[in-house]
Amino acid sequence: MGGKSAEDGLDENGHYTLVLVRHGESQWNKENRFTGWVDVPLAETGIDEAKRASNSLKSEGFSFDVMFTSLLQRAIKTGLLILEDLGLLWIPVDKDWRLNERHYGALQGLNKKETVEKHGSEQVNLWRRSYDTPPPPMSPDSPYWAGNQPQHKSLKDLPSTECLKDTVARVLPWWKEVCAPAIKSGRKVLVAAHGNSLRALVKYLDGLSDEEICSLNIPTAIPLVYKLDKNLKPVRAEGAYAPLSGRYLGDPEMVRNAIEGVANQTGKK
Repeated sequence: MGGKSAEDGLDENGHYTLVLVRHGESQWNKENRFTGWVDVPLAETGIDEAKRASNSLKSEGFSFDVMFTSLLQRAIKTGLLILEDLGLLWIPVDKDWRLNERHYGALQGLNKKETVEKHGSEQVNLWRRSYDTPPPPMSPDSPYWAGNQPQHKSLKDLPSTECLKDTVARVLPWWKEVCAPAIKSGRKVLVAAHGNSLRALVKYLDGLSDEEICSLNIPTAIPLVYKLDKNLKPVRAEGAYAPLSGRYLGDPEMVRNAIEGVANQTGKK
């Protein structure tokens, strides 16, 4: 991105803009299965959601210089569908495993309702929503072991399970080493990732407590727009969705229903 300067990324108020979007509904979301690092495709509904997201961005005149995403196709495709609709398929796309969804350990591939029936809602909710209690680890013999996927084979120390605290521990170095310097260099950034990697990021940006982040839900494919000052600290946007400083693009009732829908599910991730 030669020729960019920090001033190029500032709006009329002297703020940087960062746009976050969780991937659209995946096939395993539809089947109510724990997904994590398993590389499942978007469902048709997820493709439609991605196009809805691009329409929202287009209607407000958003443009981007770079997209950051994970190594998982549901996030990559969501981001590419958005870029295609915006006429931006030519911009750089940087893929990083640190933006992957949280690893759900031995729960990956299991039906969520059946898992609740087997282990009880209290135990499953602890695995899902506590900050520092991971699910049981996945065995390397599992067909869903990440080392069997070509995009993960070269990674050292593959996780066998993660809690949200673990996800925060890998997302924050990515933010400081990769994303923050890109923003400060004047690039307009889109991050297409996952529910938990984005929760890890907004926890840091908004300084949320461990308790606050455990009750926070991010809906699929509704762009979340942050305004950041020159020190990359969030500036609360008009229409921000508390406790976040960012605002979701879209009809407020639709956004609220989407967030409540995530909260009422048995944890579609």
